Amino acid sequence: MNFSKEEFEKRIKETKNAMTKNGIDILICTDPSNMYYLSGYDGWSFYVPQLIILNIDYTEPVWIGRKQDANGAKITTYLNEKNILGYPEKLIQYPPQHPFDFVSDFLKSKNWDNKSIGVEMDSYYYTAEIHYRLTSQCPNAKFRNAHLLVNWVRLIKSDAEIEYMKKASVLVQLGMQRAYDSIKPGIRQNEVAGNIQQALISGNDKMGGEYSGLTIILASGNAASAAHLTPSDKKFSNNEGTIIELGGVKNRYHCPMARTVYIGKPNDKIRETMKITNESVENAIKFTKPGNTANDVATAFWNVLEKYDVKKDSRAGYSIGIGYPPDWGEHTLSIRKNDMTELRPNVTYHLMAGMWMDTWGLEISESIRVTENGCELFCNFPRSLHLV
Repeated sequence: MNFSKEEFEKRIKETKNAMTKNGIDILICTDPSNMYYLSGYDGWSFYVPQLIILNIDYTEPVWIGRKQDANGAKITTYLNEKNILGYPEKLIQYPPQHPFDFVSDFLKSKNWDNKSIGVEMDSYYYTAEIHYRLTSQCPNAKFRNAHLLVNWVRLIKSDAEIEYMKKASVLVQLGMQRAYDSIKPGIRQNEVAGNIQQALISGNDKMGGEYSGLTIILASGNAASAAHLTPSDKKFSNNEGTIIELGGVKNRYHCPMARTVYIGKPNDKIRETMKITNESVENAIKFTKPGNTANDVATAFWNVLEKYDVKKDSRAGYSIGIGYPPDWGEHTLSIRKNDMTELRPNVTYHLMAGMWMDTWGLEISESIRVTENGCELFCNFPRSLHLV
């Protein structure tokens, strides 16, 4: 286990408090980040239905997944083996049968099928078919939307979580330095991406990393005007900018970073936009402190952009921590105007200043921790436009 049993017990207690406030007796979590947070389960098995069930009157959650993954739950979680249940292989991708038939039968066997059941309605991993199986087979249950219930519990990190994010910050800086060292005219993007991935995973002589919730984002020239394009066979060329967004990962805790590389001599518009963006980031950092809100940070960020008449329609950041594909965001706090989420010590977020124009783009980002008196950056890596 990557955390003490006492830490898991604290997480369970806080989750149960949230369940009580929302009138939920039984919580079903299918989001692998929330499964990991509440049980420690960590396996690449989220491509088939899996879940944990937390009963407000029980001490431990119950893990349910594919039978061949049950040993993984025994290895990675703190759960008693009686609370680890594997459904049979005949339910895997074999309609009309479905793994949630097994889940419904389990709820009935425990007489939990007439309770108030919370489900993560907008999770990537909670499908329409899953909801149909549960609601049709447990007609006496009252289903409530518990989407983001656990995510909000995760907002304030423990000291142990912060330590993993600090380790992830070491890894992401290794990856970005490898990108800087690798990008040259005539080199393929995917060759550079391979070098970056090697650095992110192999790490240093003290530790290595893990797969990220979001793949390497890397795009050059006109493609840098889009936020989420990935490496291709295209070769780097002179007089082109390249945006790079990476995540270092340690024990599923992420530290993202974005930077921009330019081969050749950038024009005045690019230089000026980078300068303004950096100023916006600095101003947002100044307003990151306990008692302020996400709105305060966003207002500080956009005040600088508006002073120079620079437009940005997308949000400027989001909370981070645990991540599984397809992303590393926690889906709670956002750095946007009118988000009144209060910043408290050990809130962590990714300040993402992506400036995507019609035919070019640039990115700067910082992963940030709110402290008792202000904030600290997880990374110490130059934000200036890197020239090759």
